[in-house]
Amino acid sequence: MSSMGFDIFNKFRLDGILCDVIIVVAGKEFKAHKNIMCSCGSYFRTLFTSGWSSTEKMVYNIPGVAPDMMNAIIEYVYTRSISITVHNVEQLLIAADQFDVLGLKKDCCKFLECHLCIDNCIGIYRFADYYYCPELKHKTQLFILYNFEKIVKVSEELLQLPAFELSEIIEKDDLNVKQENVVFKAIVKWISGDPHDRKKYMPLLLTKVRLALLDAEYFMCDVKNNDYVRDNEACKPIIINTLKVINQLNMSGPSYLNYRYLLTRPRLPDTVLFAFGGWSKGTTTNSIEAFDARANSWVNVTCHGESPRAYHGVVYLNGYVYLIGGCDNRDKFNTVRCFDPVKKMWHEVSSMHSKRCYVSVTVLNNLIYALGGCNDHSCLSTAERYDPETDRWALISSMHYRRSEASAAALHGKVYICGGYTGYECLSRAEAYSPETNQWNLIASMTWRRRGLGVVTYQQCIYAVGGSDGINELHRAEFYNPLKNIWRTISSSFIHRSKFGIEVMDDLLFIVGGVSGFTTIYHVECYNAKTEKCYKASDLGIGRSGLSCCVIPGLPNVREYAVPRDSYNEI
Repeated sequence: MSSMGFDIFNKFRLDGILCDVIIVVAGKEFKAHKNIMCSCGSYFRTLFTSGWSSTEKMVYNIPGVAPDMMNAIIEYVYTRSISITVHNVEQLLIAADQFDVLGLKKDCCKFLECHLCIDNCIGIYRFADYYYCPELKHKTQLFILYNFEKIVKVSEELLQLPAFELSEIIEKDDLNVKQENVVFKAIVKWISGDPHDRKKYMPLLLTKVRLALLDAEYFMCDVKNNDYVRDNEACKPIIINTLKVINQLNMSGPSYLNYRYLLTRPRLPDTVLFAFGGWSKGTTTNSIEAFDARANSWVNVTCHGESPRAYHGVVYLNGYVYLIGGCDNRDKFNTVRCFDPVKKMWHEVSSMHSKRCYVSVTVLNNLIYALGGCNDHSCLSTAERYDPETDRWALISSMHYRRSEASAAALHGKVYICGGYTGYECLSRAEAYSPETNQWNLIASMTWRRRGLGVVTYQQCIYAVGGSDGINELHRAEFYNPLKNIWRTISSSFIHRSKFGIEVMDDLLFIVGGVSGFTTIYHVECYNAKTEKCYKASDLGIGRSGLSCCVIPGLPNVREYAVPRDSYNEI
């Protein structure tokens, strides 16, 4: 029926015209039309057309619902609209479920989904389960899994979960915890909410913790000696078995076989580091690898549809990965390829104004910046930016210097570019671009001349790592404080390398692949600014330089980019 038709029948209802049914709720009468009420769902169709209801019957008493909710249901049936608020959404959904008004039920679910937060997510999860709202339950569960660490700290609703529901949550690979001790602390907090009735569930819940992945000292001191564990005879076999497995891991090391069992299987990563393309074994490559940080392993996820590309830029923005410029064995590119990591599909967007190999890229205010690089003839000082909404590139002011093999990052509303090669010399100079004024301003110079360096925003500073001074690959890094306009050298030394990928993930700075001066390398390092130490991470599958990296958070299909965890067996 058209909206005009609904308006007419609603006016008839309000005026009592042609009404052929009176619905009575707690003594309050509501006039309506049977045909219109039958349009909303099976409840009223069954009520008005079943064998025990004659066509002449006009008055129907309906129990189990408040008059204001019945009035809301009838108004929705006639107008297809209703004001949903935090005060009425639960009762509206309950009434919509009772009377099978699916449109209203769906609207209530959307409202609850939009108002999900740390404090209410568990309550909404249980509510959605009880009233069979599978889509809302699924999305709420994803929210709980992703924000579990915060929920454990602040949510009182956690204490209201039944044991089997808590068990269902903490056993999932998707549970977003960096350390398994968070899961054990959640169990202890839950049991402490009602120790007398809940301590008996410790054996069940303890088997859902990846105990063999805990720090050995924490396992011995905090888990094994916990009162709820130590005083429960059913926990002893779990502890003994875990100690055996830890001993086996210490002797043989981790392997993919360990991922078959909950006890030793790492959780899925919430964020994935990707390495795209590059130069490997004397030619360009289309290889894509994804770093599973929880398993400390790279996975080959190369997709069909992308040709080889090196010395390009990569950014992630609003659900898409953009591969910008670069070259293959023959040509330099001004083309831009766009990748959907969920659908695993490629398409081409508008090309840049200039070919840009060795281009510097970054994102600021949902716009992609492509800076410098080189074309078929020279190094470039020009710069441009891309708006995904309009699919257009626009030129911005040129930089003070020609810059190929530079690197860029965004911070505090400005774009920073550092180092690079002019065609004649390596640069230590750096500059910053302000979108408001469309101007580049020189800032303090770096300590070293650098080309093929990596620049990234980290700890509210601009970090410049590695590169070449024109003679040797560098192993030093420094960071720029924009508030003081000064560079400071960090104490840690990295592998001598240039033309590598660089990104920040899990509050660690990752340096990926590159060239050592003699050959492409597959080594990966990560730097922790809090400890001021550099650590070795798992190597790439192939050595490559001229690659580019990006980080993608919250992938719904993260399993497709992680080490397989398909089997589900107890140990």
